[in-house]
Amino acid sequence: MDTDCMTLTRFVLAEQKKYPDAKGDLTQLLNAILSAVKAVSSAVRKAGIHKLFGVAGGSNVSGDEVKKLDILSNDLFINMLKSSFTTALMVTEENENAVLVEVENQGKYIVCFDPLDGSSNIDCLVSIGSIFGIYRKLSSGPATENDALQPGRDLVAAGYALYGSATMVVLSTGQEVNGFMLDPSIGEFLLTEKNMKIKPRGKIYSLNEGYAQYWDKATTEYIKNKKHPKEGKPYGARYIGSMVADVHRTLCYGGIFMYPATSQTPKGKLRLLYECNPMSFIIEKAGGLATTGTMPILDVVPTGLHQRVPIFLGSKDDVQEIIDLYKVHGTK
Repeated sequence: MDTDCMTLTRFVLAEQKKYPDAKGDLTQLLNAILSAVKAVSSAVRKAGIHKLFGVAGGSNVSGDEVKKLDILSNDLFINMLKSSFTTALMVTEENENAVLVEVENQGKYIVCFDPLDGSSNIDCLVSIGSIFGIYRKLSSGPATENDALQPGRDLVAAGYALYGSATMVVLSTGQEVNGFMLDPSIGEFLLTEKNMKIKPRGKIYSLNEGYAQYWDKATTEYIKNKKHPKEGKPYGARYIGSMVADVHRTLCYGGIFMYPATSQTPKGKLRLLYECNPMSFIIEKAGGLATTGTMPILDVVPTGLHQRVPIFLGSKDDVQEIIDLYKVHGTK
């Protein structure tokens, strides 16, 4: 047994020592997120036994049915972050308005998160996950919703947790991307994937082809080229329907993940603040690209907490192809 294992907390502390002005607040915040992730992971593993599957009633601000595990996960994240004394305001998929921390308990960070991504897959035991992005509070007084409306370029840190065959956290604090596997025997996330890099080109495309009739010309031509290449083998198609699982596979194997705008959803489907920005941050730090088709995701200036955008992310060469097609076809 390795007696000198690198835990996530130890890793972040070492990273923060590179910055003389760091006071440990980010480490404290990440520890709160990790505690929530461990609790959600435990709940996901026991969901069937404790009857946490199924619909709790009602829907969230995105119109999705709210599952019992969604509510539990959301509450866990909010409570852990509030009690960390490092957070001023939270934006979550499950709440229409931003969640403000009591002024006397506010810290200097804004956290945007999707507490349980891919919840439509909960009942059939497909991999699901949590996504989070961390910003510094801009205003000097008490936090307001405007503090959360920052472009992804301003992220301090971002990551996701994948509840799959094992529980893994993939994290970047602005430099490289690292993966940490949860060892349930000691309750710690251990560094297992150091300095993760995405291949320049992959062999897989990932999107919901059920909406093909609603695609624009650029997406239609791109997929046609992948299925019927003029030379070489066609790309394989893989689509799970949980963004975390699909993006994690794209990071590991290369290729492209796509959720384009359609004639039915002209502004896209996935949310900028707590889905697209954190994932794009991770992919770019790993050497890939993330775009709306016409501009980098991380350069989009948010105008609303639950703003949607089209997204294409993954291997640099693969994503560049769709960017080039949008230059030819535009968004029609």
